[in-house]
Amino acid sequence: MMNDDLSPQLAESLADFTHTLIDQQAARIIVSPHHGGSGFWFGGGNLIEDSQGRLLLVGRYRNHGDSRAGVQLGDRGLELAIFRSEDRGQSFDKILSWSKQDLRVGESEVLSIEGSALRWTTNGVELLLSSEKTNLAYPVGLEAYQKPGTGVWTIDLLQAEHLEGLQDAKIRTVLRGTDPQFTHVKDPHLYEDPQRTLVLFCTHPFNWTSSNTAWAVKGNDQDDYTNVNFDFFPRGFTWDVAITRGTCLIDVPRIGAFANRTLSLMFYDGGESLRNLEPHIASPARPRGYSCEELGGVAYVLNREWQTIKRLSHTLPWFVSPYGTGSSRYVDVHRSTDGYFVTWQQSQPDQSQPLVMNFVPHDRVREILA
Repeated sequence: MMNDDLSPQLAESLADFTHTLIDQQAARIIVSPHHGGSGFWFGGGNLIEDSQGRLLLVGRYRNHGDSRAGVQLGDRGLELAIFRSEDRGQSFDKILSWSKQDLRVGESEVLSIEGSALRWTTNGVELLLSSEKTNLAYPVGLEAYQKPGTGVWTIDLLQAEHLEGLQDAKIRTVLRGTDPQFTHVKDPHLYEDPQRTLVLFCTHPFNWTSSNTAWAVKGNDQDDYTNVNFDFFPRGFTWDVAITRGTCLIDVPRIGAFANRTLSLMFYDGGESLRNLEPHIASPARPRGYSCEELGGVAYVLNREWQTIKRLSHTLPWFVSPYGTGSSRYVDVHRSTDGYFVTWQQSQPDQSQPLVMNFVPHDRVREILA
């Protein structure tokens, strides 16, 4: 648990804090997938609240499918939806929905809807979303690596003055990979400070050998995301050697031993391989993590110096579902006036992945970090 910038005691406090947020036993299902079974889930988005204290969450429904074969082996990400809770997370009702046809951009049809992020702005509301689209070619000289029926992942933006206006808002692409190392970009999430907004997102190379994390910047007076950094968070060496996909970035409350520190935590999904690996017969039984069945970890940043991000979960994953494949991924943390609302996809005994929620009041956080 020793880290260059943190004493063992501080690192242990962060471990207690994060495991209290992502409590696998305390979590309850808030949105179920369309069906049970492997390959069915809901999630990959975030949760915010409006001026009336109502909770809003965005995510996508995914049905079974194989991304290596386009839509030939299942319909995969088929619906983007926004839900609202009038009772502080006890129940959620769907209020907006988009099909793949709704989200096409020009001549590019959507093969699969991916991760998304919702936020309020001074002009209204924005929805970042990602999808796999047709009519987008692989980099020059590498066209042969694009399998028939597949597309390229990009990130798009919807803007409106009011939430309901997102339903018919014009859609435009704001992030697209051009380098073969980062051909595909998807799964945006947001971190905001007074001067700017960071959008962090997942990248894949043209040959799908890894999953990585990048960021782009949007200043308060800018319309587009710029200053893209593709390599600030290198992949790990053990359980996360193939996948390190950031999903949420939050600041640690400045209380107790952290009162004089600006420290941020990034939750991320990891895995040993993009495809499931058969363990050796003598190997200890454990979840290994792979694409669509990732496990969870966490890293930290001091003083918002993003290039110095360091892992807390060095050797083994920190967040593993007690059910199904062990997958625990797409963590999102929303800090509210009464506590922390934490959501993530959690593998179930039937290997589906519903969206689950845990709520942690501020008093409990103060006890841990004091």
